[in-house]
Amino acid sequence: MAANSPSSSSSSRRADNGNGGRQQQQQASWLVIAVGLVRAYLAKGSYHNLYYSIEKPLKFFQTGAMLEILHCAIGIVPSSVVLTTFQVMSRVFLTWAVTHSVKEVQSEDSVLLFVIAWTITEIIRYSFYTFSLLNHLPYLIKWARYTLFIVLYPMGVSGELLTIYAALPFVRQSGLYSISLPNKYNFSFDYYTFLILTMISYIPIFPQLYFHMLHQRRKTLSLTEEHKKSE
Repeated sequence: MAANSPSSSSSSRRADNGNGGRQQQQQASWLVIAVGLVRAYLAKGSYHNLYYSIEKPLKFFQTGAMLEILHCAIGIVPSSVVLTTFQVMSRVFLTWAVTHSVKEVQSEDSVLLFVIAWTITEIIRYSFYTFSLLNHLPYLIKWARYTLFIVLYPMGVSGELLTIYAALPFVRQSGLYSISLPNKYNFSFDYYTFLILTMISYIPIFPQLYFHMLHQRRKTLSLTEEHKKSE
């Protein structure tokens, strides 16, 4: 049988090793941010302005995460392309178009709120993927993957919305990224309005994603419980 041939098994092992390596690299990236936050907190004795301690690695790793969209598209990462694209691009937008571009919000506690939520979420997610590829997934990792989002997802969304809201007066005052008429392209764009529309878009999108994840939690953990009982 081709599926059981040595060459096929060897190729499969190499593919799994490659996937495992990618997951470990992503997990290590977020561990760098986690360690940076903890070290800065211990050094300062305060959670205020911790963003500056992880600004560069956050920008680097979060921008690099756009590759994950491609990984999902070609099957390297077992996630939905649509959901991954939305999640990654919304984070890249928050990282660069809001937090980086509007310096005044970088000291807001809301930035720390979404950074912590992202960091914990990604460490758990890539731990889940890594152990799954190794065919040795501890129940605690699986439980954390399908349970902690109940708190972390609203926490991250709250931080994102509060950060965008904090940026609004500065964007309006500076006219950041806005294009006014007249111009040779006969085109106008108001970034202030765009940010408001972005905040409004969370209203229909967040509940759909959240309840989808709750459904996945019930489905996955119930199957695990049934498997335990059958044993």
